[in-house]
Amino acid sequence: MTGQETDGALYARQGFGRELGIVGQVGLLIVDFVNGFADPAAFGGGNIPQAIARTRPLLDTARRLGWPVAHTRIVFADDGADANVFSAKVPSMLGLTEDNPASAIVPELAPVAGEYVVRKTVPSAFSGTPLAAWYAHRGVQTLVVAGCVTSGCVRASVIDAMSLGFRPIVVSDCVGDRAIGPHEANLFDMAQKCGDVMDYDTLLSRLSNR
Repeated sequence: MTGQETDGALYARQGFGRELGIVGQVGLLIVDFVNGFADPAAFGGGNIPQAIARTRPLLDTARRLGWPVAHTRIVFADDGADANVFSAKVPSMLGLTEDNPASAIVPELAPVAGEYVVRKTVPSAFSGTPLAAWYAHRGVQTLVVAGCVTSGCVRASVIDAMSLGFRPIVVSDCVGDRAIGPHEANLFDMAQKCGDVMDYDTLLSRLSNR
């Protein structure tokens, strides 16, 4: 092909980007929307505050429709006994301990009774946690994903969700990153390889047409 072929055309020609759609029971996963990632002086920045604000109506929708909802937090031991390769790469993550306010879920998205809070020490919400079994027990087939950061813990969780047999939907205006370039690049890549990507309004429209 010529050098004028767009990225989207190239991927489409090679068979990428097929839409998975909404199938069966839907669940919601909110990844790491905690105070530390909402704070540009800590781990935040970019479009994370806007994504948190946009996730509020998404969470309301999930609760109204009775979806299983899970939230994640990065939580290391107070003494760093569970330090790992992730914390070796980003040592400041070790400060996200159980009682550190930076590790607490932002107040506007605070979990309610029956919502599962997953504590993790690696990017993926599924690696080393019971989350996949929790969703499977509740019959979830399609997993709507919000959270941060798009290029890190969101992407890792979406890849693992797909690998475990869930159909991920990444809500593009409900995920954020401290830098917009990685955010946009990873949305494109996830849409091509491991899930559907759409904004909140489109998701609402798809849900209403089921």
